[in-house]
Amino acid sequence: MAKGKLFEYAVLYHPRPTKDQRDAGESPKSVIVTQPTQVLSASDGEVSILAARGIPTEYLDKLEDVEILVRPF
Repeated sequence: MAKGKLFEYAVLYHPRPTKDQRDAGESPKSVIVTQPTQVLSASDGEVSILAARGIPTEYLDKLEDVEILVRPF
């Protein structure tokens, strides 16, 4: 039986600035889509897939602005 390793992941959304924000020199704040979550897994690749499957539907059309962060313990 293979032992799993402990990983933590979070999903962030980095919205693109609107024209008005760009003109004002502002940038929108990033949003935490999925709170940091701890899982046991064999690899960080498996954790990335698990995190991607948990992305809420309202962000699925904005995947180019979504970032999945994975870290081992």
